[in-house]
Amino acid sequence: MAELEAEIARLIREYQAQTGKLLTIGTVESATGGRIADRITNVPGSSDYFKGSVVAYSNEVKIVLLGVKKATIENYGAVSEQTALEMARGGKKLLNVDICVSDTGIAGPSGGTPEKPVGLFYLGLAARDEILSQKHIFPENREGNKQGAAEVALNMLKQYLLQCLKAKG
Repeated sequence: MAELEAEIARLIREYQAQTGKLLTIGTVESATGGRIADRITNVPGSSDYFKGSVVAYSNEVKIVLLGVKKATIENYGAVSEQTALEMARGGKKLLNVDICVSDTGIAGPSGGTPEKPVGLFYLGLAARDEILSQKHIFPENREGNKQGAAEVALNMLKQYLLQCLKAKG
């Protein structure tokens, strides 16, 4: 598992070596409860590029701190692509980072509906030139769903960094 975090660190250093710019990262997490940030900060030297994280578990925090529109949550729900994207954008601005990763989901074991089952997660990534999202449904228990979402979020970050390097290379 730690390989992914180490790969992200390596890609950030490689980008810095090629461009002279150190990309900074932040996370805004809901259902993962800080697991993404925890994994990033397990890498020695991560304080060079990781600026911080917000665990925005309640809708109130999503709205007040991250700037998610109340209408977005009312119209699409807290667990939606729209909310994940607004969280990532708001976190990027709040934390003043180059790249911000977000998640919102239903970890379980309860809280699901036929339209939004337990294990449903939306992940977001906001960067200067791009904003993207991914939808995943994890089939595990609460812990497994949270771990799965953190893994996929880190992989999304890694893929974005690879894209940055390819564009510079």
